[in-house]
Amino acid sequence: MNAVPGRAPITKDELARGSQVIRAVQQSFASKVVGQADLLQSLLVAVLANGHVLMESVPGLAKTTAAATLARGMDATFHRIQCTPDLLPSDIVGTQIYDQHDGSFRTQLGPVHANFVLLDEINRSSAKTQSAMLEAMQERQTSIGGESHPLPKPFLVLATQNPIEQEGTYTLPEAQLDRFLLKEILTYPTPTEEAEIVRRIESGVFETDATPVASVEDVLMLQELTKRVYVDQAIVNYVVQLMYVTRHASDYIGAQLAGYIEYGASPRGSIAFTQASRALALVRGRDYVIPEDIKTLRHSILRHRLILGYEAEADGVTSEQVVDAIFDAVRTP
Repeated sequence: MNAVPGRAPITKDELARGSQVIRAVQQSFASKVVGQADLLQSLLVAVLANGHVLMESVPGLAKTTAAATLARGMDATFHRIQCTPDLLPSDIVGTQIYDQHDGSFRTQLGPVHANFVLLDEINRSSAKTQSAMLEAMQERQTSIGGESHPLPKPFLVLATQNPIEQEGTYTLPEAQLDRFLLKEILTYPTPTEEAEIVRRIESGVFETDATPVASVEDVLMLQELTKRVYVDQAIVNYVVQLMYVTRHASDYIGAQLAGYIEYGASPRGSIAFTQASRALALVRGRDYVIPEDIKTLRHSILRHRLILGYEAEADGVTSEQVVDAIFDAVRTP
């Protein structure tokens, strides 16, 4: 039986229980959200791996609905924050309010203190506000008036970016993008899916809240199981080699394609692959990681960690194309 060093192996009963909870959440999500299977997979992976997700798409592709549905299905708290240029850090993390009755200050926690936090159009908030949110994501606590306030468990940030209307936005620094476990790019629904969306709206499906099918305790249980999913040393070596190739691409994928890369992935890329692949394996009903898990996650993990130069955009070369070339250059174990 495969086991993570220092941790007990996952039993059949634990794996069955975890799979049951995951299926219930998937069915609850599908009852509200049409399509978006890749988004659901990424959200589940992020929840189980205790990470955060950056979503990019045009408006109207159910990002808020997806986040709220997942939170309600897990009986977790959910807050949505609409980012604007005048949004202050205190509007997110909280502040101290003066009480005139007794002449004291009391702490009012901000909307970041929830299990699921949707940061809508994060690139419209100022750099100072972005920094405060990213610090909360990393430290999993906020500091208000010199006191630290831990964020609830589980804690998941879903930040969205709108690729259009870039005027008046503050681009997230590349070094900060690295703090998101995954980046998902949402696409338009198919005609069949869009027809189903219209039908569900007409039938009033979205007027009622989703019934919880799991609990916060179930989510914490899944997170603990994820840490015990086995990753063989051959898989770790595979991931490390892939990250090495992103930094020395000209030796593996040719000078022309490698020339588009300005910076390769940092060691956070290797960490993200091992954490996310454990979660994906559990979502797929396994207690061990296989190379296919790594390949499935390649775009979500590397598209915001592989920094391409302006020549790539000019020539119509995408980060996904470069990532695929890198994976083709490394032998699968």
